[in-house]
Amino acid sequence: MSVENVLKTIQENNIEWVDFRFVDLSGRAHHISLPASAVDEETFVNGVAFDGSSIPGYRGIEESDMVMMPDPEACYVDPFTQHPTLNVMCNIVTPDGEKYDRDPRGIAVKAEEYLQQSGVGTAAFFAPESEFFVFDDVRYESGMNTSSYVVDSEEAAWNTNRKEEGGNLGFKVGVKGGYVPVAPVDTQQDIRSEMCRLLEEAGLSIERHHHEVATAGQAEINFRFDTLRKTADNLLVYKYIVHNTARQYGKVATFMPKPLFGDNGSGMHVHQSIFNGDTPLFYEKGAYANLSEMALNYIGGILYHAPALIALTNPSTNSFKRLVPGYEAPVNLVFSKGNRSAAVRIPVAAVTPKGCRIEFRTPDSTANPYLAFAAMLMAGLDGIKRKLNPIELGYGPLDTNIYELSDAEKAKIRSVPGTLDEALDALEADYEFLTEGGVFTKDFIDNYIQFKRNEAKDVAIRVHPHEFSLYFDC
Repeated sequence: MSVENVLKTIQENNIEWVDFRFVDLSGRAHHISLPASAVDEETFVNGVAFDGSSIPGYRGIEESDMVMMPDPEACYVDPFTQHPTLNVMCNIVTPDGEKYDRDPRGIAVKAEEYLQQSGVGTAAFFAPESEFFVFDDVRYESGMNTSSYVVDSEEAAWNTNRKEEGGNLGFKVGVKGGYVPVAPVDTQQDIRSEMCRLLEEAGLSIERHHHEVATAGQAEINFRFDTLRKTADNLLVYKYIVHNTARQYGKVATFMPKPLFGDNGSGMHVHQSIFNGDTPLFYEKGAYANLSEMALNYIGGILYHAPALIALTNPSTNSFKRLVPGYEAPVNLVFSKGNRSAAVRIPVAAVTPKGCRIEFRTPDSTANPYLAFAAMLMAGLDGIKRKLNPIELGYGPLDTNIYELSDAEKAKIRSVPGTLDEALDALEADYEFLTEGGVFTKDFIDNYIQFKRNEAKDVAIRVHPHEFSLYFDC
């Protein structure tokens, strides 16, 4: 959409406010609203000023002035505001007009430019499967003398004896029993359908929605793939609409990877491929899973750099509560055409040449999508450049049930890092592939590592409730 068309949209939809948005280091959106009457072509040339020092991980107070540069191709009418509002995504520049090298969206743009300059292809396409929970209630507290959390759901397995329903209605979702049941077990069909309706209105193309494996309202909505930056934009829209639709229903949605102990967590399986114009580059008929040599090398890059990648694709302490064996968690650094416990899976059901792709299953939605997608692309391109063959490197293919292997066989398989600190250590030791073409800068990586180490420390130094069960009677 051109600036002219954005201004036309404002007029045709009687827009009262234009909401300019940007994303911080953690992937959370921030916004400033301007009266629609004050927005014109100059706004898209000069941008919108904001205080960068108030955004964690951005700038110090001595250099706080920053500018949002609106992207006219990334806007949609907000479905939740009482006053008609147009949301516009922005890149960040410094007051002198230079691209800000800590802007996550700007890094995604640079990654796409690097792909085109590399000569490998013209576009990388991404499609995330971002799972989430919809709870009826959440309460949590962390203080000097208390630490607790409680979540609840009307369909949860633990509520088979709840009296508040006026005589229990049964039909609860069992632990690991939530994959695509019909009503009355699935209580959230209409909520997900409403989310999909609003997502379609915002410009996303919805492919399907369903209840996921875990009890207590786990869900998944799939939207159609797009280029790297556009898909990251779409994922922010997706999370915004999921969160706010749940709120309208008097519920609360979370993309937290592991809010429940003892059941499946929420991942963000990321499908990806590279095209040259209209030609898919990952397909070779008759090869293993119909994968081309380029696709294999891309997989090689993903798996070789996976320990470092995970600092960007699974960047929370809670991420590593999900990355444990036994819950379909992709903890094994191998590839397979059928094994869902492998870090990289190759979808083979009903796949056309243009649909041939690889699926990196390890990420979760605490990731900043601009950083995560850019990092995955850079790892894959490094694999193509260096011809990293995953078979020769010992990454598979492994099409057997990994959990049924002997201990000796399992010992030969590399696993993902066990903690956020371990992943950050890996990134500190292996980051050069990210800095190719100036996509990520050393300053950004150093700042990011310190930012995330502070988060890990905040969790590590706090008393955990389970420690009372283990040690109070010592």
